Amino acid sequence: MGVSANGLWKLRARLGYGLARWLVRFPALVRQPRLWAWMEGQYARMAKLGDVRAQSFYGHVLLFRGQGLAARNEGRRLLQLAAEAGDGKAAYQVGLLCLQETPQQAADAGMAAHWWCLAAAAGHPLAAHKLAALYRDGGPGLAADAVAARQMEQRAAELGL
Repeated sequence: MGVSANGLWKLRARLGYGLARWLVRFPALVRQPRLWAWMEGQYARMAKLGDVRAQSFYGHVLLFRGQGLAARNEGRRLLQLAAEAGDGKAAYQVGLLCLQETPQQAADAGMAAHWWCLAAAAGHPLAAHKLAALYRDGGPGLAADAVAARQMEQRAAELGL
């Protein structure tokens, strides 16, 4: 029984990604430009293959450590893909991004509420807490809703916050 070239490529990607995730724990290694470039390549390859955890991780890396607007936009895109696939941490971060006004986009509390609902459903307690505050106070594109605020406060308590 032979192994396909595609199967070997995916195995190589998973092994490289696992090693890169392990190496990121060592700050001295992360500061090495050539090694960091290799690690980023592993994260990017795994995210491109559709791995939700890799999309979430690399999206956060690009958002907070990426160089320039293109890296930030790619980080946002990867986080949105991971959030759509059910990653609570990514959905929480996309919700935060929706509330930031940028030259490309106005703040949108309605979209933030959408992403935080997904994050809360995935078990993210801080998303439920922030969503409760957003529902209580309202925001750009979202009217205040006391009933929904109480429901989210209860959900945040259920999640341990």
